[in-house]
Amino acid sequence: MKFVFPFLVILSVTSLSAQSLKNFSLPKGYTQIAEIKGDLDKDGKDETVLVFDTNIKASDSQDLEGTSDYKRVFYILKNENGSSTIWKENSTVLFSSGFGFYPSDNDLGIKIKNNCLIIEQQFFTNSRHTQHYTHTFRFQNGDFFLIGSYDHFEDTCDFSFTNEINFSTGKVIVDKAYSSCDDETKIPKNFHKEFTHKLQNLIRMNDFKIGEHKFKIPGLKEDFVF
Repeated sequence: MKFVFPFLVILSVTSLSAQSLKNFSLPKGYTQIAEIKGDLDKDGKDETVLVFDTNIKASDSQDLEGTSDYKRVFYILKNENGSSTIWKENSTVLFSSGFGFYPSDNDLGIKIKNNCLIIEQQFFTNSRHTQHYTHTFRFQNGDFFLIGSYDHFEDTCDFSFTNEINFSTGKVIVDKAYSSCDDETKIPKNFHKEFTHKLQNLIRMNDFKIGEHKFKIPGLKEDFVF
């Protein structure tokens, strides 16, 4: 009998945890733009990730076709007893629908690989510059944490910059490649540096917003921004 009580406690905690998840229903006025499935917590069961354009204006801007700029949100859903329940909701990682110089050419890609959620966003910052971000999140210690960041900024003629970090290993890559469409232009020397930087604490997904975190690059006056 002494083994029954601990078992009942574990069962009760598990039951309460399941009951704490709210059922998902499609928010009124939201437009679904992506859906993927995959196992994010290594329990052998697939979660579902749904991405939406909300009906909340991110700005008053409109693209050339008159389409407005709306905030985006994604939900990570679990299947609990045949119902979809909200495991995680996030509106900080994704740029808005009208973000960038040519909003109609924005590219959003979401996939699940090796039990990690990978979010790719690419857009023009002006007529010559493209920006590509990839962020990888892993479920561990009861929450989703940022474990990888890839940032590629490129000009059609002059440069190609890459900042990449694996937060699990601390490996950082900073690469700056220069070129020119003008034969008479003096081209700066390319730069490549690899080093290790370990964060004291990994960043939770819901605490992360692109461009709001940084640390010093050894030997340079500039920061590694992510």
